[in-house]
Amino acid sequence: MPKQKRSLNNIVNNFLLLLFVVHPNSLKNILIIGAGRSASSLINYLLEHSLHESWNITVGDVSLDLVKQKTNNHPNARPIVLDIMNDQQREEEIKHADMIISMLPASMHMNVAKDCVRFRKHLATASYVSKEMEELDAEAKAAGIILMNETGLDPGIDHASAMRVIDHIHELGGELTSFKSYCGGLVAPESNDNPWGYKFSWNPRNVVLAGQGTAQYIEKGEYKYIPYNRLFTQIDTIEVEDYGLFDAYANRDSLSYRKLYNIAAIPTMLRGTLRMPGYCRAWNVFVKLGLTDDSYKIEASDKLTYRQLLEAYLPSGNQSTKDKLITFMGNEMDAEALHKIEWLGIFEDKKIPVANATPAQILQDLLEKKWKLQVHDKDMIVMQHQFEYTIPTGDGSAKKALNSSLVVKGEDQVYTAMAKTVGLPLAIASKLIMQGKIKARGVVIPTLKEIYEPLLEELESMGIVFEERNLY
Repeated sequence: MPKQKRSLNNIVNNFLLLLFVVHPNSLKNILIIGAGRSASSLINYLLEHSLHESWNITVGDVSLDLVKQKTNNHPNARPIVLDIMNDQQREEEIKHADMIISMLPASMHMNVAKDCVRFRKHLATASYVSKEMEELDAEAKAAGIILMNETGLDPGIDHASAMRVIDHIHELGGELTSFKSYCGGLVAPESNDNPWGYKFSWNPRNVVLAGQGTAQYIEKGEYKYIPYNRLFTQIDTIEVEDYGLFDAYANRDSLSYRKLYNIAAIPTMLRGTLRMPGYCRAWNVFVKLGLTDDSYKIEASDKLTYRQLLEAYLPSGNQSTKDKLITFMGNEMDAEALHKIEWLGIFEDKKIPVANATPAQILQDLLEKKWKLQVHDKDMIVMQHQFEYTIPTGDGSAKKALNSSLVVKGEDQVYTAMAKTVGLPLAIASKLIMQGKIKARGVVIPTLKEIYEPLLEELESMGIVFEERNLY
């Protein structure tokens, strides 16, 4: 190579090196694993900020078409097919990233998390902290990285918004005596055109299997347990201003968050899920029949009709299938619940299209057709925290009650309220980590003030705002 040309190349290389030193955020790489229905707003937010922040964003999924659709030819996006079970490919992609965001199902996070610890890369997910994830805390701290979890909607926004109020009560010298928190992904009233008042805006499998296990909470100092076979019969009614009444059933674990929320001695704490009125009574029919069971397969299920499937779960007799079901359910069935069940087509002699499937898989397949979010449909997120507390006064203490409610509607089938409220907190937290504004290390959830304050502030600028109402 001519001497003059080598000198010119050296100048250019030195200039590029100087740029990198002067701008430490240059050439930062973010890897997003999974481009499913909850990733739309996350990907859009990070791409919008990528030019200002100098980010390169790789989005990997098993479907390249889906990734290309979500990244929309953005100059800072690198769409790839990513097989998470291919150790070599997964490790190479993680090695070359500074921040990894996993939108995988919760059961698939651990290989990614272990790689992040090994290669000293930050990780963010919207999933609950599993026992296996929690066990990585010390290693993550030693590696100087953060494994941010539970930073979506529920869990996520619920933690952040609850802690803001709880910390404020504590700062006033108050004591929390009751905390109840409810959240539901529903369909907006203007798109509510089926008797269930429900359409899928997130993983249908999780909806079908929701609540399995035993719900546990504390009420007035006494531990309470609701097994799955009674879960949808023991419900509360919650009212949200301007949106009316909702069914609320208890989540599996309301107890572990007492310590995380710094309210270990609270006498009443319950976390629950919201559905439209009447949903729980009708869903209980499937629970009692056993059609939400995912533990075994029905041989040659594609040879059966829906009516024959139902007959297989009902006692023998000369009644019609519908009358057998009514007798089987007894007082737990009413006309409204029966209408919901019948609307799904489960009494029809129509062939089941899935072979050798579990009861839950058959039900899911049917519901995905009937509860599909159409192109112009809007979904809706409803969340409400209910606080009761005492506050010191000049001559003793006063009892107070506060409801904090959030309602978010989606834009369309892609930019849903669910995608916004799951993806945006995760995107904002990832940005804060990349900017060095979150100093916590190890396994973390957004209950820390350094996380929840800027997170909620930015969400509010996007219209995701809690309305607070003092009851007394």
